[in-house]
Amino acid sequence: MGSSPNDAARDAEQYELCFHSRVDRACTFAFPCDAAGTVNLDALSDRARQNYLFARMVVGSLFLTPAVRRSAWH
Repeated sequence: MGSSPNDAARDAEQYELCFHSRVDRACTFAFPCDAAGTVNLDALSDRARQNYLFARMVVGSLFLTPAVRRSAWH
């Protein structure tokens, strides 16, 4: 039996992809994702989408490699 769109939405609510700053522990981005770390860009606001694309672009220089973690909200 395959997964439904509701299953994917529930997964996206339970995980987040976290980008931690290499220099400032207080500077962190987190975006809803599935258990594999896939972020649904269409579900993000324009600002969140811009922040996500920026964070991905500067991994290695400003941010550490992102990690998937259980969402603190669930």
